Amino acid sequence: MATEKHARWYFGGLASVFAACITHPLDLLKVVLQTHQGKLPAVQLVAEIVNKQGVLAFYNGISASVLRQITYSTARFGFYEVGTDYVNTNTFSGKIGLAGVSGMIGGFIGAPADLINVRMQHDVKLPPEKRRNYKNAVDGLIKAYRKAGFRNIFRGATLTSFRGGLMTIGQIAFYDQIKSYMLKNLQCRDSLGTHFTASLLAGITATTLTQPMDVLKTRTMSAKPDEFGGLRDVIQYTAKLGPRGFFKGYVPAFLRIGPITILTFLFLEQLRLNFGYEKIQKTLYRY
Repeated sequence: MATEKHARWYFGGLASVFAACITHPLDLLKVVLQTHQGKLPAVQLVAEIVNKQGVLAFYNGISASVLRQITYSTARFGFYEVGTDYVNTNTFSGKIGLAGVSGMIGGFIGAPADLINVRMQHDVKLPPEKRRNYKNAVDGLIKAYRKAGFRNIFRGATLTSFRGGLMTIGQIAFYDQIKSYMLKNLQCRDSLGTHFTASLLAGITATTLTQPMDVLKTRTMSAKPDEFGGLRDVIQYTAKLGPRGFFKGYVPAFLRIGPITILTFLFLEQLRLNFGYEKIQKTLYRY
């Protein structure tokens, strides 16, 4: 009979918001590097942004980043947590399957906020006359809808959904599997050190799985109307840089995904341990 504490369905969303507020500058740098068609080093890009717009430019789009976590992460963590009552996540395949589906659902739900997040961050590298200048996330959604309709705010939703599935497999499924292995096989305690190690390895896995999709998604969302005819055009455009083009910005991506993964799970575990609930009865799995 299980008596360990479990996270409530919305804890993942809360933890992700806390983490995003800390790591947002790294996310912005990742977007700038991925949309830059050239070989300008990250250090020079940072210097250029600071010289032209100041340090606060790295928090451009923070409202969209928070909205994205409220929609995307709340959905994926929520579906995964609720799904554990119906899917046997004692197996690694069960974790991967549930995480993949939960991530795709969350990715689709969070696509509009993700679109505005990318565009607001992309504004940093554009000259003033070419910026979209959204005041905040809500203003961005309204303007995007008025300009090109409902389909525009879900631009890149397919890529975002697939990326969400891969990201959730890399983060949640691998985190749960690694943590479970450490607790059962390595006799580790359910402590901060265990949470940190499992989340670090999950962050590396998530970055590797999602980077090619992330590059394509970022290019799609930051593109001008009719710049690309479809996903094939985006792939061909990126392929001009060679195989490494699909992993462009990998280090900044990890420097963003790694910390946000670690912080998210550290916050989530503290929420679980202090405000979680106990499942008194054994769960009856349907799958």
